[in-house]
Amino acid sequence: MGTLFRSEEVCLVQLFLQSGSAYNCVSELGELGLVEFRDLNAHVSLFQRKFVSEVRRCEELEMTFSFLEQEVSRPQSPPLIGSPPDPSPAPSAPQPRELLAIEEESERLAIELREVSTNRDTLRSQLTWLSQYRGVLIHTHYLIGLQAHLSLPSSLETSSLLEHGQDIHLSFVAGVVHPWRVPAFERLLWRACRGYIIADFREMEERLEVPETGEMVQWTVFLISFWGETIGQKVKKICDCFHTHTFIYPENMAEREEILKGLQSQIVDITTVLSQTECYLQEVLSRCVSVLPQWKVCVGKYKAVHAVLNLCSPSVTDKCLIAEVWCPVRKLLLLHTALIAGTRRSASVVDSFFNRLPSPCSPPTLFATNSFTAAFQSIVDTYGVAKYREVNPAVYTIVTFPFLFAVMFGDVGHGLLMALAALWMILQDTHHTKNTHEMWKVVHGGRYVILLMGVFSVYTGAIYNECFSRGLSLFPSGWHLQPMNWSNETLRGNQYLTLDPNITEVFQGPYPFGIDPIWRLANNHLSFLNSYKMKMSVIIGVIHMTFGVSLSYFNYSPSGQWSSVVLVLVPQLVFLLSLFGYLVFMIVYKWLMLAPRDSDKAPSLLIHFIDMLLFTDNKDNLPLYPGQVIVQKVLVVMAMASVPVLLLGRPLYLYYHDRNRRSVRGGEHPSMTDSSSINTLQGDLEAGGRQQEHSEEQEVVEFDVVQVFMHQTIHTIEYCLGCVSNTASYLRLWALSLAHAQLSEVLWVMVMRMPLSWQGMVGSVVLAVIFSFFATLTVSILLVMEGLSAFLHALRLHWVEFQNKFYSGTGYKFNPFSFTVVNHL
Repeated sequence: MGTLFRSEEVCLVQLFLQSGSAYNCVSELGELGLVEFRDLNAHVSLFQRKFVSEVRRCEELEMTFSFLEQEVSRPQSPPLIGSPPDPSPAPSAPQPRELLAIEEESERLAIELREVSTNRDTLRSQLTWLSQYRGVLIHTHYLIGLQAHLSLPSSLETSSLLEHGQDIHLSFVAGVVHPWRVPAFERLLWRACRGYIIADFREMEERLEVPETGEMVQWTVFLISFWGETIGQKVKKICDCFHTHTFIYPENMAEREEILKGLQSQIVDITTVLSQTECYLQEVLSRCVSVLPQWKVCVGKYKAVHAVLNLCSPSVTDKCLIAEVWCPVRKLLLLHTALIAGTRRSASVVDSFFNRLPSPCSPPTLFATNSFTAAFQSIVDTYGVAKYREVNPAVYTIVTFPFLFAVMFGDVGHGLLMALAALWMILQDTHHTKNTHEMWKVVHGGRYVILLMGVFSVYTGAIYNECFSRGLSLFPSGWHLQPMNWSNETLRGNQYLTLDPNITEVFQGPYPFGIDPIWRLANNHLSFLNSYKMKMSVIIGVIHMTFGVSLSYFNYSPSGQWSSVVLVLVPQLVFLLSLFGYLVFMIVYKWLMLAPRDSDKAPSLLIHFIDMLLFTDNKDNLPLYPGQVIVQKVLVVMAMASVPVLLLGRPLYLYYHDRNRRSVRGGEHPSMTDSSSINTLQGDLEAGGRQQEHSEEQEVVEFDVVQVFMHQTIHTIEYCLGCVSNTASYLRLWALSLAHAQLSEVLWVMVMRMPLSWQGMVGSVVLAVIFSFFATLTVSILLVMEGLSAFLHALRLHWVEFQNKFYSGTGYKFNPFSFTVVNHL
């Protein structure tokens, strides 16, 4: 929990990697995921770095792997059995000679697969062509006699053709056309040839492949009879336009039968060869499937290591590489062990080593999370990543977020269903991790958040005494009717009767836990709940905001900013507690100190609060306690006095502190430079003292009084107005809680009340159907939609009302170099 309260200590480390062992050392660091590398070659183009050739080599291998994956994913006949196995355990980063073997083997497989696939596609095209030709000869055989009988033109047409010098010899064009193009093809033939043709169409029984798309269709055979060369040219052009497949069609029956026999023999031979080719292709693809996942991981690691080596800077002698990394302090020993292991793997004589450097900038933020805390940390990180060593709101969000959600969603039944759903996801954890659906990953990642939201909703639902909008009578009511001594005529003659708590034994004390169920029978039930939940929302909001303001102390104290504690934190607390803390005090005081007999003369807290701010005294509104007016005036004066302190205190302190620092220095500048980094440029070493003097002078000059005053003015206005608006914002707890309760009530009354009054077999059947409808609406509307609404409002209360009191969220995440992503490729 300590590392979750604040980010882990991270230091800047300089690595000295010997050229012979640099690859193995970085691969060891990638397996452990220890460090985040800094780019020491930011001024160098990516294409001019030392190891860019190795990265390009890996990219070419990845292109080869993409081709192999495409071939594996293509529809096969028969289909491949099984899916590519996950490389378990994940292979380590390959040595250069191992990568060379992968490169040669993958290239050989790609060439072999390309040749076999081309041969297979060629054989399939030939088989399709032969099958189409055979289908044309078979299906047009019976049409020849019919067309020959019908195709003889009349004497008038014959004489007209002879006058124009056209040949009246009957010719044929036969082929196949895609079934989608048949109507347009037939229409254009008729219009273009003006009836000087006879066209017949017939569908083939078997389905053949379209070579361009691989689609299996039922081709349509056509036979066109025509006279004359001119008509024949038109027919052939139309066939070409519609991408038909035409074939040589002999006019002699004997020649057609001879060609058909030859086609039958060729089809048998090609089918045999194609079957053997596909079997061999299956073997090649099976080899690809077995080795491809492991190859991808190896090449991915090799590429990642050289991408990191490109971030390193070569030494002057080019005998080692220098890297700068961020590393958690508690893992420095593990870093040393990884460097030694990498050196031993390389059989290098000289060890790689490291030394710590002072941080030139704010280190990255690292929180150690697990499956339970990761979801709550994600809620905070969505607002902004914490600065280095800043207080982490996720620790408190674990409790406050589900609680605020439950205040708006309080219902025992709905909370129990939500908790059971989350518990099911937790118990089935191993199965759900394999689901790749993006939306399901989000829901499954927040399973512990949902579990706590459900548990807290059961708790608040028990306080509200609601279970699916019905009351729970777990204990005897604190109100009793018998002491009222009402007669039967009184009970029959009045729709509503008032219980007087001043009568002895009518009110015998508060309900043991939650709201008394007898309030559900009262006609002022809604008014009572409104008053209760509104005051409860104000109390929760003020406590939540006060806690957020108090947490800023833990941001100031580690760095010794005691001036901020006195001049910022204390005025903020005084302003908030003098006004809104006092409002909470009045609410609690009224609840505790006014007995039922005083309910008729109970004062209005809203009028008291308005009079307090206006410095007025309302005689009609009785005071809560003696001396209330004086106390209220003192509190308002304290709140008003805290505003100038908050506005001017810190800027004036910084101004005088800066002026004193200038006077103490008196123009003297120490000539010190940090030369602990071997990566320092030679010019920096020569002029190091002058650079530090200039930076210190610049630090003094850069203090801008106007900017500091403007920033503090904006912060003061935002805080003072925010205290008012944020307190009002917490009233959403009351509004959504009331809306959820009323929606549950409406759903029960409109759907379930009537079927529950029916009896008999028919009533049971109808009740079962209606209950299923009721359950569907409960899950879809009350659990999903209302739950999402309450979740978003709780999110806003944490981001805006709570976290902005102490949390800046201007840091950046610690992003270690790790092979975790590569292992799951």
